[in-house]
Amino acid sequence: MEADGREPGCGDEAFEKEYGLHRVICGDHTAAKHPTRAEQEKARRRGRGRTAREQLRTTVRTAVAVASSSEEFVHLLSQIDSVLTQVVYFPSGDVRGYKVALRGDTNAQGDPVWFSGSELAPDLSFPKVRERLDTIDSDADERLSRPTPNPWHQAAAEIERIPHHLDQADDEASQAQISALGEALDVLPLLAPEALRPHLHDAAAAFERATRSRIQVEHHQARTLRGAVRAILRQPAPKDGAALAMVLDAVVLAVIVVTRWHQLRHHDQQVTAARQALFHLQIAYDQAAAAPLAALAQGRPPQPAVDRYTRCVRRTVSGLAEQVIADPAFDALAAALSEAETAGHDPDHLLRQVVDRRALEDARHPARVLTWRIQRISASQKLGSRGPARSKGRPATAAATRATVFTPPQSTAQGRRR
Repeated sequence: MEADGREPGCGDEAFEKEYGLHRVICGDHTAAKHPTRAEQEKARRRGRGRTAREQLRTTVRTAVAVASSSEEFVHLLSQIDSVLTQVVYFPSGDVRGYKVALRGDTNAQGDPVWFSGSELAPDLSFPKVRERLDTIDSDADERLSRPTPNPWHQAAAEIERIPHHLDQADDEASQAQISALGEALDVLPLLAPEALRPHLHDAAAAFERATRSRIQVEHHQARTLRGAVRAILRQPAPKDGAALAMVLDAVVLAVIVVTRWHQLRHHDQQVTAARQALFHLQIAYDQAAAAPLAALAQGRPPQPAVDRYTRCVRRTVSGLAEQVIADPAFDALAAALSEAETAGHDPDHLLRQVVDRRALEDARHPARVLTWRIQRISASQKLGSRGPARSKGRPATAAATRATVFTPPQSTAQGRRR
């Protein structure tokens, strides 16, 4: 290993350029095992886009992202119709490990083809899964049963803090934030409309590689983010799509910063994976944001108010003001500012508040980012003044809700349920 953390022989771009050689992306031996040639041929013969190993990896990762304990993780796997699960125990009765097989995937003798967690990915061995899930707050279920602010707004706010965490000097804590962001991407396809799921599945599958490096993960450092991700499983996104678009907006900006973080550490494979995930996320986000932004823009205030908000943007959003004003989403931003002002907020103060939360240089559409942040902040402050609305009836347990929501990925990741 070189002093800078790269593998020997990697990254000699001048040599490769001079001789016209194809550059091999450097690895750090933390990638998941690639399917064998035989596995790929079998998948082709059976008309599957992905091998059994790849499908199972996605399914198991989703179960980890949904579960709040190692016991619940094993239970979720056992409930999937298209997956066979075997649990291995110590003589003491404690779980030692697990194996999974795709139903119908057999060897020449007709026996299921089993994969242990570590054969799917380094962080999917049972000890690694248990280590991750043991950091989840044991009181999470009880708190999730209480009336709380909008969990989608909370998730967006926590994801929006990832760039701040990655700016710190603690690489182990940063790696934990990236791992938790990967769990968010694993969960989102379960909660998104059907039309968005293919790109969200592909984004999660690509980002999986970006969640691991040789840097040790301190999972407890991302406990709040991971709790926020699981909280949205209890409350599906409203049908207007605004909450999902708000979360995806935060995810896109976080993945951009993750890409830069890996670049600075010469994690070449992780950089490539994050860029692939970003491609699919931006498509999904554009689709998710279109309808709620159009609906919000219908509430565009009269022109004098728009002119006043334009001057407000020029005062507070230095450097990017003209880009914000020229953005097609500016009407939606003006409508959001109008709603906030009607609720008692000062537009200048509110804009400064949302700009100070995170710079906008990474945003393709800064007006959209400002719109979602304004809506979230004004809604949370309004909620704080009134107190959270209480739901009627006895709430279901968080574990029951997670089990109901968790349906394994279909064609992209796991194949048809049988």
